[in-house]
Amino acid sequence: MSTATTPTPTTAASGPTSEQHGIKKHTDGGWGLVPIQTRSERFHSTNVEDFPAITGREATWKYTPVARIAELTSGELDGSPYEVTTTDTAGVSIAWVDRDDVRIGGAGKPEERASANAWTSFEKALVISVTGEDDKEFTLTRSELGQGARGAHTIIEAAPFSRATLILQNSGAAHLTENVEIVLGESSALTVVTVQEWDDDALHVATHFASIGRDALLKHIAVTLGGGVVRLNPAAHLVGAGSDAELLGAYFADAGQHLEQQVYVFHDAPHTRSRVTYKGALQGEGARTVWVGDVLIGPKAVGTDTYEQNRNLVLTDGARADSVPNLEIETGDILGAGHASATGRFDDEQLFYLQSRGITEDEARRLVVRGFLAEIVQKIGSPALQERLTAAIEAELTALASSQDGDAQAAGIEPADAGEK
Repeated sequence: MSTATTPTPTTAASGPTSEQHGIKKHTDGGWGLVPIQTRSERFHSTNVEDFPAITGREATWKYTPVARIAELTSGELDGSPYEVTTTDTAGVSIAWVDRDDVRIGGAGKPEERASANAWTSFEKALVISVTGEDDKEFTLTRSELGQGARGAHTIIEAAPFSRATLILQNSGAAHLTENVEIVLGESSALTVVTVQEWDDDALHVATHFASIGRDALLKHIAVTLGGGVVRLNPAAHLVGAGSDAELLGAYFADAGQHLEQQVYVFHDAPHTRSRVTYKGALQGEGARTVWVGDVLIGPKAVGTDTYEQNRNLVLTDGARADSVPNLEIETGDILGAGHASATGRFDDEQLFYLQSRGITEDEARRLVVRGFLAEIVQKIGSPALQERLTAAIEAELTALASSQDGDAQAAGIEPADAGEK
């Protein structure tokens, strides 16, 4: 059983501590240093200067193209408020607040430099407040962030017993690193859907910290279809007895895209439940996806029920998916815990079955991928958004089929459904 320790942040002048480099002294008084063994012992600070420069060899950065996002991890950021558009929804309000607002920092603090850089840089935080026990849907859209490097901070607070679905819609140009804090009061039920449909050269690094109170339910859904480099790290802290977290993700990477998710679930109270399901598809040369899932069951989390899984479907040569599930248990009194991961190509038997029913190969492939990702999209709970995202996925698949037909014709090969001459 591990004992968590909270390292004391240093100043920039004193340099990084051992904990900041991922090592700590023996707790039994012995000599030497040992690697930090449990996720809860990771160093955290809101000051970017407390973190050493990123080399790309660190455990949390080794899958990320750190050179492509250097301006977000080390450069100066514009932390001023930005333009948003919202729906007019009763029971949901927004406001910009100063850095000294007591709600800031209530859900978590940065464990890595990009998150800390955003925290150090933001001038005002955007607060989204949810009240009322009736079901409601609210959409916040950001589409005009521009090409300048930017840092941002958002707080979502759900009052006790409140219920809502919040859609955070992202599109257009962006070079953005940000933190999103999500705080659920007792017995609240909140669905947060974050949709990334950025321009092809956009850079987006985000950490979503969630603190889930007693008997509260969070459904967090991340859908990523656009952007050059998108790294989204949801971290759910189940702090109240009987709390529940469902973390879902769907992503589709094209040539040259890097889409990354590092998910963390910390069961820190008794009789909590979590389910993590992320599914992705990849196509094109240099398409890359990364999923890392960490689940920690703390010593107080008796009666925990948790399961995490990741599934990836590789559609073409030249694409790569990394999938790393991790499970750490610090109490023997749990209901269940498990994890799974799989990456593969099309199931030839599925394709054969569909083609035997008169469906062309291209259409059969589209049906398989559409059904593969539909499990996540259909859990959003917003029919209009589900329909739009399904159409976006269909457009990706149509573009793939057109590209493959073009390549085949350039090579003098007839398309698969051209028929016999």
